[in-house]
Amino acid sequence: MKLYDADHAPSPRRVRIYLAEKAISVERVAVDLRAGEHLQPAYLAINPRGTVPALQLDDGEVIGDSTAICRFFEAMHADPPLFGARPVEIARVAAWTRRIETEGYAAAAYVLRNTATSFAGRAEAGNWPRLEQIPALAGRGRTMWGTFVATLDARLADSEWIAGDRYSFADITALVTVDFARAAKLVVSEEATNLIRWHESASSRPSATA
Repeated sequence: MKLYDADHAPSPRRVRIYLAEKAISVERVAVDLRAGEHLQPAYLAINPRGTVPALQLDDGEVIGDSTAICRFFEAMHADPPLFGARPVEIARVAAWTRRIETEGYAAAAYVLRNTATSFAGRAEAGNWPRLEQIPALAGRGRTMWGTFVATLDARLADSEWIAGDRYSFADITALVTVDFARAAKLVVSEEATNLIRWHESASSRPSATA
């Protein structure tokens, strides 16, 4: 198998953290996003979406979604269970992961992709026709971010980790989201002490530097 990866992008980092937590080694192939390598014919032949990460299996099939890649490995390596073990844990991890993606990560992406000059004409990730930036979406993202931070801080008031007492894929997703948001100049307010405590714990895990 080969994992097509990019060092400075959040979605590939989510997979690397997951693999590090599982102690799984996969051959990595670097894709230079800044040079536009992900939109060149050679990479599009592998992943027509033009996104990273992408996992190419031994039979040639390609999985082009970070969560799907991690679920693939979870099915083969159940321990430690990062998507939950008991039915209620599985549901909780899935629910919080989805919420983090749609409320937190989306907020950061709205701001960054609709304000940064480097994304002019490329307001959405992937192999699209020209997509112009919409400044109003950046404003929406900033509003969403404030609510997201407050929601996550409240959740962590009585829970060590986001989905319960066990570190999970929801924590990986949130860590990547909070760190990615800095590129959009979105930060965690000083009042969010529970979220700050959680972020320090998540960042101190060896996998966080993967």
